[in-house]
Amino acid sequence: MTGSLHGQVAVVTGASSGLGAHFARVLAAEGAAVALTARRLEMVEALAGELAGQGHRAMALRLDVADPHTIGPVFDEIEASLGPISILINNAGVSGDGMALDMSVEQFDQTFDVNVRGVYFAAQAAARRMLDSGVAERGDGRIVNIASVAAQTNLPGLSVYCASKAAVAMMTRVMAREWGRRGIAVNALGPGYIRSGINDTWFETEGGVAQMNRFPRRRLMQETDLDAALLMLAGPAGKAISGSLLIIDDGQTLPGGG
Repeated sequence: MTGSLHGQVAVVTGASSGLGAHFARVLAAEGAAVALTARRLEMVEALAGELAGQGHRAMALRLDVADPHTIGPVFDEIEASLGPISILINNAGVSGDGMALDMSVEQFDQTFDVNVRGVYFAAQAAARRMLDSGVAERGDGRIVNIASVAAQTNLPGLSVYCASKAAVAMMTRVMAREWGRRGIAVNALGPGYIRSGINDTWFETEGGVAQMNRFPRRRLMQETDLDAALLMLAGPAGKAISGSLLIIDDGQTLPGGG
């Protein structure tokens, strides 16, 4: 690590486990002070303690992005403790799985409340503070929305999830256009299939093994495969990148695969 984020303050939503927790560790290792937010406070408190024990500045707060009215006050608390927010990793999300014929209104709303509305208003809250604090004026404002390969491909059984991630990709482009001249870079990172606690069982089944064997490299990605892209978009190397959906999927969505 090069310490390229020294002096920056990063917020990670959905940081209790999985990619969110991994992203928080990567940002902290690169020198950023990190605010960890999630619905499960005990999980982010444990991670904040881990990072603090390694000499990093970190804090944990409870945040359910499905309630957009709570986002601003939490971000204010972060700025009071760590300083002006310069990086937002908009990671909180839910799976929203289910066949289209079986999808209930309640399941649909839950997915869009977190994956779309939560992402939208977290980005808005971060951007407002970047503008007010001078972070944007000096060109340090970075918003990275976590999308998915599902934003660009059809995944049967995930119609609502795909729709929500496509919405994230488009809101990213529009926000980048609106805020470009004001010093905030907005991009989306679209991971492919990564081994996690959510999908381990599936990829051990006959169907899961068959799906993996259709991938060009016949494997799942690792969380660390996203590190370089994350740091590029969140740091000084990303100053000329805005409005992009960066798909990192190990070629999983190449024609004929998936």
